[in-house]
Amino acid sequence: MAVTATNLIMGPADLYIGSFGAVEPLDTAVNTTPAASSWTDLGGTQDGVKLSIDQTYTALEVDQIVDEPGARLTKRLFTVETNLAEATLENLKYLLNDGTAASGAGYKSFEPIYASSATQPTYRAIILDGYAPQQFRRRFIVRKCLSNDKVESTYKKDGQTLFTVKWQGFYVSASIAPFKLVDATS
Repeated sequence: MAVTATNLIMGPADLYIGSFGAVEPLDTAVNTTPAASSWTDLGGTQDGVKLSIDQTYTALEVDQIVDEPGARLTKRLFTVETNLAEATLENLKYLLNDGTAASGAGYKSFEPIYASSATQPTYRAIILDGYAPQQFRRRFIVRKCLSNDKVESTYKKDGQTLFTVKWQGFYVSASIAPFKLVDATS
């Protein structure tokens, strides 16, 4: 296979968050910004946006042969992680999977969810808009996710304050795939 520069990818990605079940942009709209009525732009990121898909295949065995005759997919873990460069209370609400925001004359505040741990979490959906080969656009949609890793924010005299986040995707239904990729071709 010959390597061509047009098939190599470089560049940033934009992140959008919406409610679980939010109306997804049409595949034909891969080159346009998702509708602001359903999707919120999470702003700038730092150090890139990392998409990870970890698949586990469990081997099949039979007594009659020494080789494994095949395998079956038994687990899949997919995540999107980044550092949000805009350390706003609104972004913190998304990173902590909800909470209560308030504002008044001269202030804004946020309190995390503090109900029982048995409470159903607030699932979200994520869109990662980046580049595909030939400088076209690629859209990765995670249809059901939670921020489920440690959220950190550091204040330093010589560094920018960031929010670290890692969203994990989850099963949606027997008729809806948990994620989708769309590449523009023109």
